[in-house]
Amino acid sequence: MFRVTREINFCYGHRLLEYNGKCRFLHGHNGKALITLQTNSLDSLGMVVDFTHIKNIVGNWIDETLDHRMILHQDDPMLPEMKKRGEPVFTMAVNPTAENIAKLIFDRCREYHLPVIEVTLWETESSYATYPHHSVFVRLGCWR
Repeated sequence: MFRVTREINFCYGHRLLEYNGKCRFLHGHNGKALITLQTNSLDSLGMVVDFTHIKNIVGNWIDETLDHRMILHQDDPMLPEMKKRGEPVFTMAVNPTAENIAKLIFDRCREYHLPVIEVTLWETESSYATYPHHSVFVRLGCWR
């Protein structure tokens, strides 16, 4: 079994609906996505997937879709005002938690036919969520 992981950094803002803590307010993060791919055998060059290919495919999608955007639930009452003001927004059908954003990136990797087994999204230096490999999500921030 061979695995490679590519790190992709991006900045985003969000808030959580119906959350009784600090994360109910609009705020931002310097996120770090760790994208892990796995195969049983290597290609003719001796690679799982070229790191540059991962960056070009997934990194470009993150840059165009999530980077420097406010990621909001599709029912967020702030959404109409942000759109009216021309703010860059990405909407989700679920709360934009680290767990759900990790799954979003994982699903996008699958759509690109990458052999992804895991996406870990670091929301802060001490808080991350992983989808789907680990059964326990680690969330040390935004609990207060």
